[in-house]
Amino acid sequence: MMYRHIVFDIDGTLVDNEKAILYSLQEVLLQTIGKEFSFEQLTFCLGIPGEDTLERLGVGDIPRVMNLWIEALRRCENMVTIHKGIEELLRKLSDRGYKLGLASSRSRELLEKDFDNLKISNYFEIRICADDTLEHKPTGAPLLKYMESARVDRSEVLYIGDSVHDSMCAGDAGVDFALAVWGSHTEATPAKYYLRTPSDLLPILEDDGQKE
Repeated sequence: MMYRHIVFDIDGTLVDNEKAILYSLQEVLLQTIGKEFSFEQLTFCLGIPGEDTLERLGVGDIPRVMNLWIEALRRCENMVTIHKGIEELLRKLSDRGYKLGLASSRSRELLEKDFDNLKISNYFEIRICADDTLEHKPTGAPLLKYMESARVDRSEVLYIGDSVHDSMCAGDAGVDFALAVWGSHTEATPAKYYLRTPSDLLPILEDDGQKE
């Protein structure tokens, strides 16, 4: 086996934006339904599409509220940072010939308004967003769509994410999974590899290459 495509989740994996997501959601829920939620009550939203979050919360007029949430997120841009070591990892992977991709629960609109402003965005050739599949994480649909778009076999793909939703997505698609421990802060999520820092991926790929 030899991985040729390294596919990343975004939120919590490439960028640290947990506070921005939760704070902006708190703000919008108070504004639209007049109810206060704690961070603990809203953490379920991390790793799933925003529309699914609002539906679970019983919010009406989801498109309007989703737009308000996106606007609130943009006001929280100062809270968002690229995880330490990610930019260096992406540069090294690109230099070594790996194809880099995204499989995210974000809408394409949010990807273009937020993620594309970051200097790491140009590393990713194929980007699968929530708009691209009828089903979302934790099903394998995003990764199956990625493999269809890239025309690659599942054995060539390694998926990196920070949540149990990412792990389940990889498992359902038959793709190997590496847990970004730096974003999940736990090693309880099932994974083939556990990466405490982004640089932990490199020796794994070197060993994998020697097996070919």
